[in-house]
Amino acid sequence: MPQTPPFAAMFDSSGYNRNLYQTKEDNCGGLCYHDNNLLSGSLEALIQHLVPNVDYYPDNWTQKIAPKILQLLTEWTETFPYDFRDERMMRNLKELAQRIASGDEMYRKNVQQLLQSLIRKLAAVTQYEEVLAKIDATTSTDRLTLLKTKPQSIQRDIITVCNDPYVLAQQLTHIELERLNYIGPEEFIQAFVQKDPLNNDKSCYGERKKARNLEAYVEWFNRLSYLVATEICMPVKKKHRTRVIEYFIDVARECFNIGNFNSLMAIISGMNMSPVSRLKKTWAKVKTAKFDILEHQMDPSSNFYNYRTALRGATQRSLTAHSNREKIVIPFFSLLIKDIYFLNEGCANRLPNGHVNFEKFWELAKQVSEFMAWKQVECPFERDWKILQYLLTVPVFSDDALYLASYESESPENHIEKDRWKTLRSALLGRV
Repeated sequence: MPQTPPFAAMFDSSGYNRNLYQTKEDNCGGLCYHDNNLLSGSLEALIQHLVPNVDYYPDNWTQKIAPKILQLLTEWTETFPYDFRDERMMRNLKELAQRIASGDEMYRKNVQQLLQSLIRKLAAVTQYEEVLAKIDATTSTDRLTLLKTKPQSIQRDIITVCNDPYVLAQQLTHIELERLNYIGPEEFIQAFVQKDPLNNDKSCYGERKKARNLEAYVEWFNRLSYLVATEICMPVKKKHRTRVIEYFIDVARECFNIGNFNSLMAIISGMNMSPVSRLKKTWAKVKTAKFDILEHQMDPSSNFYNYRTALRGATQRSLTAHSNREKIVIPFFSLLIKDIYFLNEGCANRLPNGHVNFEKFWELAKQVSEFMAWKQVECPFERDWKILQYLLTVPVFSDDALYLASYESESPENHIEKDRWKTLRSALLGRV
């Protein structure tokens, strides 16, 4: 497990930064400022600060308040559109929008554009989730079962479908960016928080929504790992297995060059699965120098120091990029999730004086905002639908099927492996 990010080390066991609050603060109406930056405040004071009143906007509601509310709603619906999948949220939005639109023709047009844009986004994500459901139904059958019952249905392997590792890396990047694009920033919070993060005695507005698109992305990582292991274990001949391993090493290296760290790690994970790593006779024929370099880059020691260094380099390249290819940054997603989780769990939501811990939430916002920038990059590579369909829908081996294929390729080396081989042959081959 990765360690808590360096930011959290600034905090003591109570979850707030003592050094920061040793400096002089300006206290104004329950809000604390430092160098004109808002640091903290009670939830009540923050709400009072945001809500217009007679002192803020003396006379004209339409001219003073409506533009601000419209701006807030626009940013809300653009940044967190999934909030409005809740029917009650959408109903409240429409009621408020109607009140704004009733005052001025210009506002009416802006409100109409806001609602139309939101509805398009929600329709797109619904369509995407329906596609995911169809893909899940297609890939639910184990590949070994298909091989035994309908061998004619699987007559191809990955190299037959795409013999160029660089093209495969590009198609993997297509899948990564598409799935990233549908993850809403609120899903990170929904994945960790079941109650109101600022008051454990009050439940959130509405039921906790599922982080479906975030979960689907994690499932894609697992599928790619199992696909890699399946393609390696499936060939009967050792030279073919060697060729597949070297092929995936080249794919992984190109993923690294592109900035696709998630596919890179999934490929490495697949190649390190026990049914693959035990194929010693096969690995003895592989030129592993390039693979060793990639493993070094993704080495988990020192809190993934090498990977984080490479990620910073890719991020810097993205900021100064002149093309979409240079803008691509696809992080190792599981590690990003863990970083956000530890930040959320390791730092208190409130300071000892009851104020909202702005510093924690600024850091959370920084990490999620960086992710939001990465996921909006358009993939510059041409789509190959035949390759994409294979990657997304071809059945893969289960754990037991992988071990059976591994034992069939290179015989068991000890009594434990021999007993397991016999059990698997009886269970899997006898079942079908």
